[in-house]
Amino acid sequence: MTQQRCASYYTASIVQESDYPRLEGEHRVDVAIVGGGFTGVATAVELAERGYRVAIIEASRIGWGASGRNGGQVTGSLSGQDAMTRQMRHTLGDDAENFVWNLRWRGHRIIRERVAKYAIACDLKHGHLQAAYKPSHIKTLRQDFEESQRHAIGEHIHWLDAEAVRGVVGTELYHGAIRNDYNMHLHPLNLCLGEARAAASLGALIFEHSPVVDIEHGDTPVVVGEHGRVTADSVILAGNAYHRLERKQLKGKLFPASLGIVTTAPLSPEQVQAIDPEDLAVYDTRFVLDYYRLTADKRLLFGGGANYSGRDSQDITAELRPRLEHTFPQLEGIAIDFQWQGMAGIVINRIPQLGKLSDNVYYAQGYSGHGIATSHIVGEIMANAVSGTLEEFDVFANVRHIRIPLDDRLGNALLAAGMWYYQLLEKLK
Repeated sequence: MTQQRCASYYTASIVQESDYPRLEGEHRVDVAIVGGGFTGVATAVELAERGYRVAIIEASRIGWGASGRNGGQVTGSLSGQDAMTRQMRHTLGDDAENFVWNLRWRGHRIIRERVAKYAIACDLKHGHLQAAYKPSHIKTLRQDFEESQRHAIGEHIHWLDAEAVRGVVGTELYHGAIRNDYNMHLHPLNLCLGEARAAASLGALIFEHSPVVDIEHGDTPVVVGEHGRVTADSVILAGNAYHRLERKQLKGKLFPASLGIVTTAPLSPEQVQAIDPEDLAVYDTRFVLDYYRLTADKRLLFGGGANYSGRDSQDITAELRPRLEHTFPQLEGIAIDFQWQGMAGIVINRIPQLGKLSDNVYYAQGYSGHGIATSHIVGEIMANAVSGTLEEFDVFANVRHIRIPLDDRLGNALLAAGMWYYQLLEKLK
């Protein structure tokens, strides 16, 4: 028996719930994808549009994991982008900087075009602030702003000093910000469900409530479920932090971190005007940051912190209400209607992990909290790889990753200690 969706704002505001059958019997496709989150669904759309016969096998429901539980911000931030540039110089040379820069914005285009093409109702909006939490953060933020001015993206990006920030978001916390009107925010679960419907309309098979118990490698690999099997020319493992498959090769490479979110009762027009009159999404510049935005029905959706123990937090509201009220004292005591959490897949060097488990079994995982845009980029790269164009896939596959040779509990403890160290350094700046 698979688990039901978490009791989130997103679940409560689904436009059209999924209702796909359980995997039963034998099936034959070109590409079998394990995991019905953004990576799996985005890859399926890419492949189905190219005429491939695709199957998605999902243990619970489409968008059940972090893809349907996140903050809904689509930004040009790539987790680990500096480390990515350094490592990719080994493969790309002087082209590494441009390759990484273009990656930062590629997911926006894919999402925007797909939403329009398939008429996906997901509350898509533009406008975002990356806000300096401390005066010491201004220098790095200004450098990123100045870099943007050397590219076409610069026309969408503006620098705001502290006074200008207070004019667009009702808090005294920030010392400056980058305003980016190319960045987006949206209802991620409705996007994921809409993309799954798009894939199905193109002939993709989708199976829900179908945990995969094994992958049989060979010339034609087989995805083995509890009640059925899918034979394919290629298999893509896209389960991120929510699967336990292929542990011999993948253990110690990715660790789950619990990210919590709360959503308030609907705000009055006066409250909206006081805190976010231009309907911008916001996140700050801390290593472990806060992020928030307004929903379509004018609730404040607020997330922050991370639990790196690998276990769920006990009371998300108790953890996040003080941070919410510190940001917006004018909302002190406001009702919290929804609280939930999801597991992000954290990679030590923060670079997404793409690779092969055998000649025709691929995997993609590890977006470290930046999954909406990144997963759509990865979906395009994985579809290209399966189609025989491996250049971009190989760039990622050649990255050297740190593997912690411990069981997951000890690995998470080591990760938590590392995060504590970096947060301590940040406080001292």
